[in-house]
Amino acid sequence: MNIDLTLVWALIIVVAVFIYVVLDGFDLGIGILFNTFEVGQDRDTAMNSIAPVWDGNETWLVMGGGGLLAAFPLAYGLIFSALYAPIIAMLLALVFRGVAFEFRWRDPAHRGFWDLAFTGGSLLAAFSQGIILGALLQGVAISGRAYAGGWWDWLTPFSLLTGVSVVVAYALLGSTWLVMKAEGALQRQAIAMAWWLGGATLAAIGAVSIATLFLSADYFSNWLAWPNLLWVAPVPVLVALASVAFVRSLRAGNETAPFLLTLGIFLLSFVGLCVSVFPYIVPGAVTIWDAATDRSGQVFMLWGTAFVLPMILGYTAWSYWVFRGKVAADGYHA
Repeated sequence: MNIDLTLVWALIIVVAVFIYVVLDGFDLGIGILFNTFEVGQDRDTAMNSIAPVWDGNETWLVMGGGGLLAAFPLAYGLIFSALYAPIIAMLLALVFRGVAFEFRWRDPAHRGFWDLAFTGGSLLAAFSQGIILGALLQGVAISGRAYAGGWWDWLTPFSLLTGVSVVVAYALLGSTWLVMKAEGALQRQAIAMAWWLGGATLAAIGAVSIATLFLSADYFSNWLAWPNLLWVAPVPVLVALASVAFVRSLRAGNETAPFLLTLGIFLLSFVGLCVSVFPYIVPGAVTIWDAATDRSGQVFMLWGTAFVLPMILGYTAWSYWVFRGKVAADGYHA
């Protein structure tokens, strides 16, 4: 059987990007909300809830970016050329955020500054990721096999909308993570935040979904043309059902379900994104087959991935298992 390795590699990258979004999403969300928490025990508890895993979460960003370069070099070159500014902003924000994360413990005399830096880096990283998503969806100007647009083409009302939407959605992930991991006043604050952030996230999903339909005739057709409508209709229906379950879980005082249901909404949104853009890797311009490296290269890389990917998955699962349960202010960094 002749397997289409291009599809296999596309799936690997999609999975790596999704895992990055949900894992780094909740710790970026905690960073976004961080300066709303009470100085002292609440902030220490919030940071200790992600301290053992936050840097490992970013492994998946390297996996997704490295896989894109190796398996789809044309797309990698076009995307980085078109989105150089927001990508660099994201990377610098992640670096600055990591520095702030460690220095707030090692430089207590300036902890207020490092707390602000942690929030600022988290906010900029999340906003940049949303900008990147929006800029990709709205299309990239290409001439032949090279980027033909300008420096500021990525900056549009739609990309600003997606930037704000990702910030709100990550904040929701962060709040529901704390509902699951914290206790006392911090947990009560996280629950209160989850209520309004849940509504804001659903509004953002709706706004981005509707706006996306009018970016391209392909997007409109993929969702609303018959018989496509029949196949994609379950996605928004499942989002609605998950949203109802989310509200009920918060109302019932469930600590774990709100986070898991938020992950489910993220997954459904990601599926919707794939429905919109497939089979393009650079929407409207370059398909996954146009951008793929040759088959011999795909086979060679697949052998390495078959060895490395289970190790990363195993380590990630093990680290979350070891640090499961509630967390206190005198935890990981004590």
